[in-house]
Amino acid sequence: MTDFAAIDRFITDHLEASLAELARLCAQPSVSAQGWGIQECAELVAEMLRRRGFTVEIIPTRGNPIVYAEAEGASDKTLLFYNHYDVQPPEPLELWDSPPFEPAFRDGKLFARGVSDDKGHIQCRLAALDAVKAVTGSYPCRIKFVIEGEEETSSANLEEFVVSNTGRLRADACVWEFGGINHAGQPALYLGLRGICYVELNVQTATHDAHSGLGGSIFPNAAWRLVWALNTLKDQNEHIRIPGFYDAVKPPSGRDLELLAALPDDSADLLKRYGLKGFLKGLTGGLELRRAEVFEPTCTICGLTAGYQGPGSKTVLPARASAKVDFRLVPDQEPEDILTKLRRHLDAEGFSDVEIAYLGGDKPARTDPDHPFVRLTLEAAREAYGKEPVVAPMTGGSGPNHVFINALKVPVVTAGIGYPGSQAHAPNEHIVIEHFITGVKHTARIIAKFGRGEQATPWTSTSAS
Repeated sequence: MTDFAAIDRFITDHLEASLAELARLCAQPSVSAQGWGIQECAELVAEMLRRRGFTVEIIPTRGNPIVYAEAEGASDKTLLFYNHYDVQPPEPLELWDSPPFEPAFRDGKLFARGVSDDKGHIQCRLAALDAVKAVTGSYPCRIKFVIEGEEETSSANLEEFVVSNTGRLRADACVWEFGGINHAGQPALYLGLRGICYVELNVQTATHDAHSGLGGSIFPNAAWRLVWALNTLKDQNEHIRIPGFYDAVKPPSGRDLELLAALPDDSADLLKRYGLKGFLKGLTGGLELRRAEVFEPTCTICGLTAGYQGPGSKTVLPARASAKVDFRLVPDQEPEDILTKLRRHLDAEGFSDVEIAYLGGDKPARTDPDHPFVRLTLEAAREAYGKEPVVAPMTGGSGPNHVFINALKVPVVTAGIGYPGSQAHAPNEHIVIEHFITGVKHTARIIAKFGRGEQATPWTSTSAS
């Protein structure tokens, strides 16, 4: 039997060094949307892995490089970790309490851009591996890492890499890039991700902006053209008006609904945390809210740009306007199909002048909740957290898990250091140090139990509503 008490002591005894290594990683910018610090960060991640005995390659793609690493272990079983080293842009900078790439410790937390999403999770896996190897003398199984640099920009080149290297990436199970606890402090396991189709809509009505007094009555206005085009996409009841948009939607199964019903009700926490007066369509909580949250597709305006937006007034008629729009997709929708239907819809509505720039997409995918590796992960969570974990069949976010599930045929689970208040993608992103410690302990248990071929007992969900 693995001495988990000794592993836990190693984790806490080496916490300072682990956090210092994480701070160094977070101090290196790696903003994929801006092409900032990408190569330098890939090399730093490769260095961290080589120090732990991994054979590492920095593999070029048509975009940002992928860091691939592999190390032998005591058994032939293979555990694959997927992470990403790229981070979101730090803007707006004025809303940070400390510079985003100058990691700061305060109030039991570590603040930095990317510390939760996803550099803290990279460090979590490495710290867990360090502890298991120090106590047992070796890695308990073969370990592989795929750490990409384009997750925050829709992983444009990851699928080609995975599909072209299925033999090399062969594994028996995969731990995904995020994980942690829910609003009630329970370990939360997410088994699937929605898909996404992300586009930018662009309109140009003139070569340059005009005086609004000169052109307001006789010139086409790019901002109005864009607003009218956007208005055709969705009605006031949140129904997406693109013909055929819902054709491929697969309703949640009875098992899905059972898992959703067993989740704790976080509606009050969501309303408070985001300062909301209520949810869309009159939803108040319970199963219907949870179902809508992850099993209904969306059309979201993420940003609008047109004309003058500075202080005071400027009487200008915009010549150009653009909008960032994402469609969150559910099984079995596909981003390319939605892109085709969007183009057809805009043309039919009289907006053939609205250009569509496809910025990336992912298909939805999920893992069987009754897979043995899911059960093992849950058992490890019970031991590490001392609490009963909760299981969600899907989460509202998106990512490239589909290519791992479909091309590599591996079960994908989540485990890590996150919590709902981490402010990932926002100013003052952070992790809680105590959450980091527990997340490392959970990950170490997954590694050790998986490596020795432990079989977890079957589980059944119990309602926590």
